[in-house]
Amino acid sequence: MTLRALFVAALVLICGQALAAASVTRPAHREAPPPMVFYVAKGAPDACGRGCDSWIAVEGQVDSGAALRFRKFLRQVRDRNLPMYFSSPGGNLDQALAMGVMLRERPVVARVARTVVKECGFEAQNGDACLKLKQSGRELHSDLWTRGAMCNSACPYLILGATTREIAPDTVLAVHSPKVVVHFSAGVPTQQMRAAAAERGLERADRMLSSYFFKMGAERGLLDLANTVKFEGMHILTREEIARFGIDRREFVETPWTFENNGRSMVRKVAVAKSDMGSSYRTLQWRLFCFTAGQFELDFQRQLPAASTFSAVSISSGGPKPLSFAFPPAKPQGFEIWGLRMTRASVQSLAGLPQFDFTETSFAPDGRGLVRPGKFSTEGLAGALDSLLATCPAQKDIAPSQGSRSQDSAAK
Repeated sequence: MTLRALFVAALVLICGQALAAASVTRPAHREAPPPMVFYVAKGAPDACGRGCDSWIAVEGQVDSGAALRFRKFLRQVRDRNLPMYFSSPGGNLDQALAMGVMLRERPVVARVARTVVKECGFEAQNGDACLKLKQSGRELHSDLWTRGAMCNSACPYLILGATTREIAPDTVLAVHSPKVVVHFSAGVPTQQMRAAAAERGLERADRMLSSYFFKMGAERGLLDLANTVKFEGMHILTREEIARFGIDRREFVETPWTFENNGRSMVRKVAVAKSDMGSSYRTLQWRLFCFTAGQFELDFQRQLPAASTFSAVSISSGGPKPLSFAFPPAKPQGFEIWGLRMTRASVQSLAGLPQFDFTETSFAPDGRGLVRPGKFSTEGLAGALDSLLATCPAQKDIAPSQGSRSQDSAAK
């Protein structure tokens, strides 16, 4: 058998790991992520949406045996119609596409989020003890976190197999061109042989992906974009690209309210909405802080408007009049951050509503006003508020310190 024939039999195509940056170079030394695992997770009521408390976690690197394990796992869960949450740096392209075909064989909602297993305690989620739990076949009590969760490299191709894809506004999808790993099982290949083998491998990868995109009804533009990005780098997809390439074409997407306790306790919500004209999207964020158990501040963050006009922002918490955010807003790093002081009663009133009215008003120099009303869900706010209250200082008869919006970076 010739050296060339031996090469073809051992060809492996992979997509590499991604980093959470728009265009980065991989460090020379880094620990390889664990191989992909699949398990059923159970969270609090409505943890994965209204009426949903259980989901399938798919996480880790797509290794050479991932597709076979995935098929076995799908047989075990059988007809349980659970959403799937992906968290993966990428991996073996052949395996990712095979898994995508399996997704298309059943009605699946694919989302991106990190699953944090409570049974792991203080053990790292990718530590040996925690991985054994995730591989045990048990249903594990867990939390879901979308903020900063990644589906990179081969992972976006994998989730294209799902008939429904829902990408939260605070997650990361990133792509780059594939890399060919060539294995020769006999002899010592010349540099020319290696180069020719790598070229044939890239051609095969392009044919595989083109065929896969056609079967899934996906936009070829995503593949064209990925091919412009070196394997050592990574391109994070914008919301416009996520919609244009058909990954998630929803014009309005919002997260539930979630409690976070990283450095400072807060309750947070993010939304993206398509602009009134054109295909651009804008990101909105709310953060709720407490000074005491009875004194709160609700911050609203948006991108700095292109035109410098007088603005007003208000929210309805169920009372007879809307509550107006303080003017002028802070303007760090190209953002506007508006602050609103609220009592505990007004926050609880807001949490008791199924949704709230939010109004942005801009006034031109001639006095004409442009009103942009919106309705946003309060899903998760009541439970997140309970968690926040457990961290609030006791009520004091002193004025709260300078507003949190001047202390926290708008990029957080």
